[in-house]
Formats: sequence, structure tokens, C-alpha cells
Amino acid sequence: MSALSVLYLVLSLPLAFILHDTEEVIVQHRWMLAHRESLASRFPKLSPVIGHLSKLGTKAFAIAATEELIVIVVATCYVLVGGICSTQIWSALFLAFSLHLLVHFAQAILLQGYVPGVATSLLLLPYSVYGAWSIWLTTSAVEFLLLALCGILFMVANLKFAHWLGMKISRCAK
Repeated sequence: MSALSVLYLVLSLPLAFILHDTEEVIVQHRWMLAHRESLASRFPKLSPVIGHLSKLGTKAFAIAATEELIVIVVATCYVLVGGICSTQIWSALFLAFSLHLLVHFAQAILLQGYVPGVATSLLLLPYSVYGAWSIWLTTSAVEFLLLALCGILFMVANLKFAHWLGMKISRCAK
């Protein structure tokens, strides 16, 4: 990875994540409480997810976001020290983050309105496209898809862990 790529892409990912998740932390819980009934009636198959997200208070969500930020910071530092497969690990996380931003657009279109995270997703879209394009240019199509798949699988597993951790710690602090 070139020095410019490290400067523009790698070092800025934690900042992009902080910006995006700050919006989610501030808005998510109140938004879920205000919309949970309409969401449950429109999407009955998603009732367990809606129920879970409604129970995930601001403190629990912030703890979960902090755990995810730690993962991104560790991956970023690993690139800076030139660790084995560090670029691939970072790229997988970047692609998963970029897909996460696109999910907010899909949610906003589906719900025909604001959803937590969509404002910063719009701001971060050029960064995300540039980063994905840069990864695309330095990998084969198969490697790109494998990185994206690994990033998504890790993101899903880590999200479950982060939410569990957030709920656990926020309950203990009461």
C-alpha cells in the first residue's frame, strides 16, 4: 500500500467510523423507540431484530460502537507496523464498513425517510467509493469478493458480540 493510500484511506478509517457511529449513538435509541411499532407492523419477520434494537439503549450502543472502533484502530495500527496480511485485514474491514453505509441508504429508501446513520453515510460515500475503488485496483476480482465476504462475516459476528457486550456492561453499571 502506498504512503498516500495509508495517509488518505488507512489513517482516516477510524475517523470516518467515529463520525458515522456518533450519529448512530446519538439518534438510534430514540429513533427506534419512536418507530418500533410501525416497523414491527410493516416488517413482522424482523420483530426480533426490532425488539433487540429497541432494548439497546444509548449507553449499550455506545459501548458496542467503542468495541468496534477498537477493532478498526487495531487493524489500522497493524497496517502501520506492516503486519502479515495487514492490508487484506484492513481492506476486509473497510469493505464491510462501506457496505454498512450502503445498508443505511437501502433502509432510508425502504422506509422513505431518515434512519440513524444515513446522514453521515451520505457524507462518507465519496470516501467509501474511493477506498473500494483503490482496493479493487490492487486486487483481483476474486480476492476483492473474498475480502468483502470475510469482512461481512466478521462484521456480523463482531456486531453480535459488540451488542452483547454493550448490553452486559450497561446492565452491570446500573
